[in-house]
Parts: sequence; C-alpha cells; structure tokens
Amino acid sequence: MNIRPLGDRVVIKRLEAEETTKSGIVLPGSAQEKPQMAEVVAVGPGMYKDGQKIEMEVKVGDKVIFSKYSGNEVKFEGEEYTILKQEDILAVVE
Repeated sequence: MNIRPLGDRVVIKRLEAEETTKSGIVLPGSAQEKPQMAEVVAVGPGMYKDGQKIEMEVKVGDKVIFSKYSGNEVKFEGEEYTILKQEDILAVVE
C-alpha cells in the first residue's frame, strides 16, 4: 500500500455488498446500498491534542463499521478506497 494517511486518518476498503436478500431476491447494482463495513488497509500515526498524543485504536486488517456519509472516496491504482477520520469509525468487528 502506497497511501500513507496523516494524523488520525484511516484508509479503508469497503467489503462487497450482498447481492441477494435473506429471502433470496437478487438485487440489481443500482438498488444495492453501499456497505458500511470495511477493512482497514492503512492507519495514520495519531495526532496531538492539548499536548497529549491520541493513539490510534484501529490497526491494519481490522474489520470496522463506519458512519454512512463519512470520509472521502478516492481511486488509487484501480482500487476504490475511503479515507476518513478515526472518530468516524463506529466499531471494530471481532
């Protein structure tokens, strides 16, 4: 990975959306909602606030759930990524 996020930013790659519902109905691409679950591919070094360093709570490889309308989508080497602040991550899936 050649993207190095700065400060408290995290680079994530969305996981694939499900193409069928639980009842077996196949959804076309236009009807699918973008997933809010992703894998962390790069993590910034953290940031300083009021003279104290705020450590990053996520690490590369973590599966996370993030806010629906957060971050900036970027395309890099043919892949789509989202860069967002750590505070936009709601939970780590274990």
